[in-house]
Amino acid sequence: MKVPVSSLVHLPQEMSFAGGAAVACGTGTAYGALLRLDISARDTLAVYGLGPVGLSVAQLAAAMGVEVFGVDINAARVARAQDFGVAHAIDATQVDPVSEILKLTGGKGASCAAECAGGELPRAQAVRSTRVWGRIALVAVGGNVVLDAMKDLIGKQRQLLGSFTFSEVEMKACASFIATRGIEVDRLFTDTWRLDQAAQAYAHFDRQAGGKGVFLF
Repeated sequence: MKVPVSSLVHLPQEMSFAGGAAVACGTGTAYGALLRLDISARDTLAVYGLGPVGLSVAQLAAAMGVEVFGVDINAARVARAQDFGVAHAIDATQVDPVSEILKLTGGKGASCAAECAGGELPRAQAVRSTRVWGRIALVAVGGNVVLDAMKDLIGKQRQLLGSFTFSEVEMKACASFIATRGIEVDRLFTDTWRLDQAAQAYAHFDRQAGGKGVFLF
């Protein structure tokens, strides 16, 4: 793709082109959400949805010193999450994730949550997993939010944020953060393809059964 040089982001030598592709998409989205949450090592974070974006949120947050609770309904994703900095991996088909996070936090809840799954239920659970004054970023696209305004937000004084895209400045900051901390972002990719395998790759992607794929050329 031919683009103006002004639109390019410097790729640190420590990063592969695959890692750069991740930053330009899901990992950059994850970094932007963490910035919106203004998260730090003082926080705890519940991540709902452990696909590529959710795993990136967990991986980056863990590198910031944050204790991460990861939630998904896919057992394979739950098992894989522990390799991405998730301290407490929770299978929502086996336990109620809100009750589990409350139990693990002494009844308080996490200080922050990131909803990367989509759907009314995980969004409500993400909100209810946080403590008083909790901060919640909605990242997944599509669907609606159904909450009890008083019980879920106003009475708990929670802050609900929408986080979608990020700037070139933030993309550069994300790449630098990954490079300087030696974060293995390439491990997010479960499938690699050549350009001449495009039809096969997209057929595989349409099954929505794998993780994150990348074309290498």
